[in-house]
Amino acid sequence: VQLQASGGGLVQAGGSLRLSCAASGRTFSSTPMGWFRQAPGKQRDLVAAITSRGSTNYADSVKGRFTIARDNTKNTVYLQMNSLKPADTAVYYCAAVSRWSGDYYYTTSAAYDYWGQGTQVTVSS
Repeated sequence: VQLQASGGGLVQAGGSLRLSCAASGRTFSSTPMGWFRQAPGKQRDLVAAITSRGSTNYADSVKGRFTIARDNTKNTVYLQMNSLKPADTAVYYCAAVSRWSGDYYYTTSAAYDYWGQGTQVTVSS
């Protein structure tokens, strides 16, 4: 099983980026997925989570700016990031849960079983 994250880069404050995470090796259409981020010297925190049915949850710091979505036909989860701020600078990781969870999402990293390799997002002021 592999999660391949892409789409990171360098952007000016106020700009946008779209992260993608393509899964291979098994389908995750019936399990929750999420995006986390980790800045240097800080813990890995949830950015957004999505259930198998499309219900979503966001960190307060990104509400109204970021949108998580999934395309189960492509086994892919996305993170659209708008109005980016320097505080959003971090390595972003996608993650997936291995078990069916109904319309439930998880907010802690310990709940996730599979992780992508991370993609760097840098927002300049």
